[in-house]
Amino acid sequence: MRTASCRCGQLKITCVGEPVRISVCHCLACQQRTGSAFSAQARWPDAQVTLDGEWKAFEAAGDSGARATFRFCPVCGSTVAFAGEGMPGMTAVPVGAFADPSFPAPTVSVYEDRRHPWTAVLGDDVERWD
Repeated sequence: MRTASCRCGQLKITCVGEPVRISVCHCLACQQRTGSAFSAQARWPDAQVTLDGEWKAFEAAGDSGARATFRFCPVCGSTVAFAGEGMPGMTAVPVGAFADPSFPAPTVSVYEDRRHPWTAVLGDDVERWD
């Protein structure tokens, strides 16, 4: 079991078992959402995820045109979970919300054609999508 939270700790998410996918995304929508050059997220089946605390939702389309719903803390604004049309039945949690440097590394890197040239996803075993 893994627990993640928003920055202020008001909103927590508990994930049972290991994630089915850990990925980084270089799309422009993820860059805007995170304020970084890419995002990192882990996904679990919806049935293995529990949110605890108050949250608000924001829905938007990503670079692919698929819509996603982001759940975030209304106090500190941290995104704690999101779900999208691209992977129905799955909940994604930003890896940073776990505040765990030993969290497993990503195995998938998407939208690499939008990757900032000064970034690199390390590892020969990373599946790369353009």
